[in-house]
Amino acid sequence: MNAAGTSSFATNPFREISLNELADHSLGPCPRKPIFCSTPSAASSSKRRHPKLFPINDQSSASQSISVSCIGGLNTFEEDSPEKPAPPPLCASITGLDSKEKLQPSLDELQEEPDLHHHEEPSVKLFMEPRRRRCNDEAVSNSKDSGTKNDGQLPSVNLLSTDKLSDAEKVYAECGQQQPLPWEECILPHRMKKCVKIGEGTFGEVFSTTNASGDTVALKIIPVEGSEKVNGENQKTLGEILHEIIISKELSSLKEKHQNQTHGFIGLNDLHCVRGCYPPDFLNAWDTFDQRKGSENDRPDFFKKDQLFIILEFEFGGVDLENSNGTFTSLRVAKSILHQVTAALAVAEQELRFEHRDLHWGNVLVKTTKQKTGSFLLSGTAHSVETKGVLVRIIDYSLSRLEIDDLTVSCDISNDEDLFLGQGDYQFEVYRLMRKENGNNWSDYHPHTNVLWLHYLCSKLLSMKYRGTGGRSAKDMQAELTRFYDNVLQYSSATEALQNCPMFQ
Repeated sequence: MNAAGTSSFATNPFREISLNELADHSLGPCPRKPIFCSTPSAASSSKRRHPKLFPINDQSSASQSISVSCIGGLNTFEEDSPEKPAPPPLCASITGLDSKEKLQPSLDELQEEPDLHHHEEPSVKLFMEPRRRRCNDEAVSNSKDSGTKNDGQLPSVNLLSTDKLSDAEKVYAECGQQQPLPWEECILPHRMKKCVKIGEGTFGEVFSTTNASGDTVALKIIPVEGSEKVNGENQKTLGEILHEIIISKELSSLKEKHQNQTHGFIGLNDLHCVRGCYPPDFLNAWDTFDQRKGSENDRPDFFKKDQLFIILEFEFGGVDLENSNGTFTSLRVAKSILHQVTAALAVAEQELRFEHRDLHWGNVLVKTTKQKTGSFLLSGTAHSVETKGVLVRIIDYSLSRLEIDDLTVSCDISNDEDLFLGQGDYQFEVYRLMRKENGNNWSDYHPHTNVLWLHYLCSKLLSMKYRGTGGRSAKDMQAELTRFYDNVLQYSSATEALQNCPMFQ
């Protein structure tokens, strides 16, 4: 499996290590450098430029907000070819867009795309963190004094109470701690002995281990606030890590709500702030990974006793959709995936006024299940969806937007012009369509962006390979998915699509 981790924003491209590295991985379009992803080919890597993020405090909106500004982005994937026009519309219109503009590729064009994403050994992504960001002091505030670690449940922090706490105190409150704790108090020794390194990024390492129930989990370990550079980069500050913590916790907690409930977002199980040298068991696991796959990170044995680390524990999310090509039995699984994603987005819209804004197929995880149906609550009403043997988990909220108690948390990419210049995949057109809809104001709520990503995901699912032999049933399902692709853009939100699209009724 691959899992939660960290990423680099160095201007020079570099290769990332995946769990199941083949001799050559060709990475599908993904404008942000994920923490853990399929290893890009030399050709694609040479055409990438990984952006840096510069934080600002944006107080322009009427309500309080965390707004993260980005400068820089990706180079286009084509060096010498002229810019291609956006594909023509089929039969749907988008609110706020000129109906004459070219909005979407035809299905014929999709089928003609070369298959660059079929791998025998797919890697797994549990979380993504492709951009550095900082949230301002109004974003997070203190919780009640909790003493030491609050075992068994992540603390609930009031985001709109006093803003006089330091970033360190805010992070401790999010962790349910008053101060950093020793490693062994947060990760018990028997769990350390079972750890296996499964991935790496510039800002940290990811290990798998088991929890008290024996389930596999991912530990994303990020050094923070230290003076020592990590793999050539400055360590993250506690302020920068707050944004990830806030959004991860809010979406993970949707599985516990009573009005709008979903398990469709990756679960954050636990959160720790520890102090001390890297434990020997983790170093041994690091060495094993290095011997088997080769690590591009520095061996983390140089940290001193006063070094701080943030440890995020995530559930196992499965294999990303991109690397699942050729593994699904039929298009019925594709229909279930679309249904589950739409339901999760609809729940988050209703509860948090949520936009994902970067839901490419590397950010949708699927894992096998014996459950026949999944369930969710939307505005207090219970619904079910046939799983067809897979469960979906959505990841990577680096560009996401949501609201918590009148506080808006968003990423301002208005100056990230390179993001909107990408060519070669419908994914890049979606970024431009989002900007067209919101007028380049990324703090406002425009849930139709979620519909744009549903349209994109449907195009990918229709272009994927399936193990089934075909027949009338397969043709009927392909026709149904094609109708969804042709008509979904008419809906104003994922909620409206879920409630009105014939495929989900």
